[in-house]
Amino acid sequence: MEPIVEIRNASAGYNDDIVLHNISLTVFEKDYIGVIGPNGGGKTTLVRLILGLLQPLQGEIIYHRQLSGSLTGYLPQVSNTDKSFPITVTEVVLSGLMSEKGASGRLTRADRERAAEIMQMMGIYHLRHKSIGVLSGGQMQRAFLGRAIIAQPRLLILDEPNTFVDNKFEHDLYELLSRLNENMAILMVSHDVGTITTYVKTIACVNRNLHYHPSNIITQSQLAAYNCPIQLITHGEVPHTVLGVHNHNHHHHDHD
Repeated sequence: MEPIVEIRNASAGYNDDIVLHNISLTVFEKDYIGVIGPNGGGKTTLVRLILGLLQPLQGEIIYHRQLSGSLTGYLPQVSNTDKSFPITVTEVVLSGLMSEKGASGRLTRADRERAAEIMQMMGIYHLRHKSIGVLSGGQMQRAFLGRAIIAQPRLLILDEPNTFVDNKFEHDLYELLSRLNENMAILMVSHDVGTITTYVKTIACVNRNLHYHPSNIITQSQLAAYNCPIQLITHGEVPHTVLGVHNHNHHHHDHD
């Protein structure tokens, strides 16, 4: 598998506050990494580091570009304030091409056809002429996800995608991401460990340090060992907190 982004012994922060200490992570093609950790532990700083919005104070980040398309697509936390922009769903999706085209770039017919394809895939084609102010949270999330993937990124980064999703959309969103993962790597920040472990392939615990866990089966005792103070809720018939240590066979109770 080809690497897309390599973080090597990087530290990052703001002024004197070092948020991430000496972290290393390589994102490969087809990866689907769930990033978990406490608030203030550095999840957002990690995202900013990968997006190039923040330079490492030490260490390095190596980007492996491809010939066409963009390196990263980003779905930020979508909020109600975004609804105040007088912009249509089509315009939101097409705006994902602007960084590729530069200020003088013109949209081509192929661009518009690609936007139409993406809106169909996202289930929002019928809303294409609507102002985003009238959309539900889930529909809006899909429009912004369309914007994130229209430039065909190698790596899609999602920041807490489930904070603005109607429940009925949540399952659809994760199904959609699983399909997208066939063509791009995904890095998803989430506080909902129980839900994401059903979908992601591997887990990175970020709490000033970064611990990479090469599977989506993670126990409370492993989280404690990674110094990741997150409570694991499993989604079985009855949601319950996992207490103590399971025996380490490979029965996977989360999906039963």
